[in-house]
Order: sequence, then C-alpha cells, then structure tokens
Amino acid sequence: MIGVMDAAMLLRDVESDDLGAYIRMRCDPVMMAELGGPLPEDGMAAKVRRDVADAAADRSWIKMITPAGDPAAVAGTVSLWSHTKDGETFSEIGWMVLPEWQGRGVAKRAVRTVLEAAREDGRWGTVHAFPATTNAPSNGICRSLGFTFVEEKEVVFAGKSLRANHWLIEP
Repeated sequence: MIGVMDAAMLLRDVESDDLGAYIRMRCDPVMMAELGGPLPEDGMAAKVRRDVADAAADRSWIKMITPAGDPAAVAGTVSLWSHTKDGETFSEIGWMVLPEWQGRGVAKRAVRTVLEAAREDGRWGTVHAFPATTNAPSNGICRSLGFTFVEEKEVVFAGKSLRANHWLIEP
C-alpha cells in the first residue's frame, strides 16, 4: 500500500469526496489543454465511482496527492493501471497536478513513489507513460526518472486523439 510520499505530501486512495478535485482537474480548459480539452462535468461523478471501486478492489492504484497536514486538500493525482489495447495488456501511469501546486516537484515525487511501490509489488511489469508531445513538464519527469523514450505517436484519451511521446520504464 502506498501512503507516505514524503514529510510534506501523502498519497491516498481516491474517495467519493474527491469529486470536486476531479472536476477541477478534468473539466478545466487549462488543466486539460495537453489532453484534448476539458471533459464534461456531468460524467465526473460516474468516473469517481469507477475509480473508487477500482482502487478498493486493487485493480488500479488511483492516488490523490495531498498535503500531509491536510489530507482532505488535494494537490493532484497519480494513477497506475493495466489495460488492453490491440490485444496487448500493459501498465500505464499518468498524473495531474493542480496549478497552485505545479512547479514544486510534487508530480515527480508522486510518480517516483508509485514506481517504487510498483517495483516492490511486482505485478505491473513494464510501465508506459504517454504525455502530450507539447507537455514539457511531464516529458521532463519521464526523462529525469529514467523512463526510456520509445516514439512519438497518436493516442486516444477520453475519445480525443492527441500526439504523445511514448515512454517506458522497468520499475
């Protein structure tokens, strides 16, 4: 189980009370600029329910990044999940950090923490990341944490096609 990220930040499982954070992250044009644009707010409650169920069943690690002194506050999220595409099952990691927390190394520490836990857990195998080609901070996190660049490719996120860099790492 992943809990402590460092003295200042914690990772905790997504909860039903995180709907507001999901809306702030996924329905905001600025937050979603690199992911094809904002998602509709009316689908967020169902998304949170699915994510809570997946986290509770340990099918996915969907972690909220929270300040240590205030676990109800949310700085962002980091998730690790497996899915099948074109007949291949693979693990993928993704993250988002709210604007007021960006530039503080929060995402990098959260991704590193989840990758360390994935290494200890042993079930995830090679982990893939697909940040947009124009998302310099996320591509920088991949580079700095030792991901290997594979290729630039078209990916679909929330039904929208976007150009992404494909990175992978053996946790």
